[in-house]
Amino acid sequence: MHSEFKGVWHTMVAVLLTMSVSHVASAQSPSLRIEESLAFSANNDLELLKEEETVSIASRYEQPISQAPSNVYVVTDEDIRQSGATDLPTVLRRIPGLEVMQMTGADFNVSARGDNQPFANKMLVMVDGRSIYLDVQGNVFWKSLPITLPEIKRIEVLKGPASAMYGFNAFDGVINIITKSPEEMKGTTLQFGGGEQGTISSAAVHAGTVGKFGYRLSIGRDQTQQWRDGDALAFRAHKFNVQTDYALSSTSKLQLSGGLVETNRYDGQVGEVTSNSIRPSFGYANAVYEHGAFLVRAWWSGYTDHATISPLPQLAGLLSVTDRNGVSTNPFSGNTYNVDVQHALNVSAANHLLYGANYRHNSLSSPAIDQFSKETRLGLFLQDEWHAASTITIVGGIRYDLHSQINGTWSPRLTVLYQPVEGHTFHLSGSAAYRPPTLFESHQDQRVTTNIPTGLPFPLPSSVSSTVPVTGSTGLAPERIISYEAGYQGWYWKHRVRVRADIFYNHMSDLIGSRVTSSGASAFVNDPGSADIYGGEAGIEVLANRWLSGFANYAYEEIGQSFTGTVRRGAPRSKVSAGVRTEWDNGLSGELSYYYVGASTYPIAQSFTQLGTIPGAGITVPGSLVGSYNLLNLRAGYRFWQQKAAAGYMRDAEVALSVFNALNDEHKEHPLGDLIGRRVMGWLTLRF
Repeated sequence: MHSEFKGVWHTMVAVLLTMSVSHVASAQSPSLRIEESLAFSANNDLELLKEEETVSIASRYEQPISQAPSNVYVVTDEDIRQSGATDLPTVLRRIPGLEVMQMTGADFNVSARGDNQPFANKMLVMVDGRSIYLDVQGNVFWKSLPITLPEIKRIEVLKGPASAMYGFNAFDGVINIITKSPEEMKGTTLQFGGGEQGTISSAAVHAGTVGKFGYRLSIGRDQTQQWRDGDALAFRAHKFNVQTDYALSSTSKLQLSGGLVETNRYDGQVGEVTSNSIRPSFGYANAVYEHGAFLVRAWWSGYTDHATISPLPQLAGLLSVTDRNGVSTNPFSGNTYNVDVQHALNVSAANHLLYGANYRHNSLSSPAIDQFSKETRLGLFLQDEWHAASTITIVGGIRYDLHSQINGTWSPRLTVLYQPVEGHTFHLSGSAAYRPPTLFESHQDQRVTTNIPTGLPFPLPSSVSSTVPVTGSTGLAPERIISYEAGYQGWYWKHRVRVRADIFYNHMSDLIGSRVTSSGASAFVNDPGSADIYGGEAGIEVLANRWLSGFANYAYEEIGQSFTGTVRRGAPRSKVSAGVRTEWDNGLSGELSYYYVGASTYPIAQSFTQLGTIPGAGITVPGSLVGSYNLLNLRAGYRFWQQKAAAGYMRDAEVALSVFNALNDEHKEHPLGDLIGRRVMGWLTLRF
């Protein structure tokens, strides 16, 4: 292993040294020195201007990120390309305050500010404004996203409750993955990545425009092996997507899109006592009509699965989980129908008003629940952006959500923005959000059988078994969070340096978890406790010159709580992220990103502690402490061909080498997760 690591490290060093030598040689060219001197003397401010992003996630319409009434970060397509990552959670680690937990080669959990867990269910995730959060079960399949990596234009990440704009499930925040338009992806793009752990990441995208009509077609195939067993498949999926745009006029357009994701192996999800082997598949159809500030979006998404529910390896032979008929492999089928309507207008020179409505219908069918189940939701929202003075903006919003299974909820948000001078903004905000019980939490109907070895000789019984029901509850209340935040962001050094800092306080209550009842059965209940999580984040982004940029940030959080059992929150107290990127005119590029994640304690299910006390059971109770770890990711690339096409876009070709966890710091990110090691990948990307 050591010699293998040295070989990879020497390869990366050689590539980086080649890049450095090439840059030095280029810098010594007299013509290039003259050209750069003229450019820097005449256009320094334009050449080295770090642009402020425009985002839509905070208010559902475009605005400068410094004017957003929530804490928003942006991940660009260049961030994704330069990371060399095969999945988005790996890229999202760069955002301070975001929690990323990898359990297996396929299973990721993403949340924010100390609120992560297995089966994470408190972060709303969307693609182009369409939710891919699975309402019926309350999770996101991060490896089975309905898009390929080259199609992504940017990712907008909002930290903090956002139910005032998006309703239920925007509990810890919102992630919106925005794809490129047919015009932006014009031509054909082919990407293939392959490497260790049997990892393949491939995509083929073709896009173009014909008059007012635009189209984008894509297919993709991804796979990887297990971390714990390199010969066993952890994940494999095939994707197909189509998007069409038609400009009805200069101010209106119609967009139609649809796609399929077929996953024939998904190692996970890892729960409190189970590790599922699943085959989820997804389909969707989406229609969007825009006319100025008026928007209508209607979409359908379907979900099917064949899930084999197995106990974790530590409990194998002692526990089995089945449906009420004693079958351990269960089909699931879910459907979601959704309609969004919104309109914005200026009611005065100082007031910008946004209002809208949302309707959603969910259904779930499976022998693992007590009956065919469905729910209906209706939401109404209103937001006013008031420019109270030249330096002060007040944004107030409220949303009322009706739900067929619970009482209606009010979700407010109030933000004050203060900009004493241009380029420097302070914000103070408060908000509340809810997550309703899922159809599975309300209607689960399964059986858990425990087999306890007796150690007695024949003919006495060698084991004693008992079976108890595990059920949902239709009387659950929604989970609730109340949040307060203060922050600052400012530009320095002629708009080449941005500094950001935030402090926050979150109070959570009514979290839903499974508990053993007085009858010995298990059911979902609202935990009577609560949690107070507070902390802060600070970071800096630097554009040093035309070929060198970087970032660094730090996140800190403390948790005080009275929750019990597996509902208890767990998160690292400190996290550090930093990265350096270089990209030269001769086609060479490289990135180094480093992440330090502090130690953390996570709750362990009662089943482990109870069975661990039984003589002869052979149970080793997992420790609740996960040690700190260092994650160093490297990428080096060379764009060896570039040519402008007749249609106006750039044709190019690039080869790259990336290393995930280059230090091979083998670590777990949860006590029940796999031991995560190093992975080396090679990449080829063509656009023509």
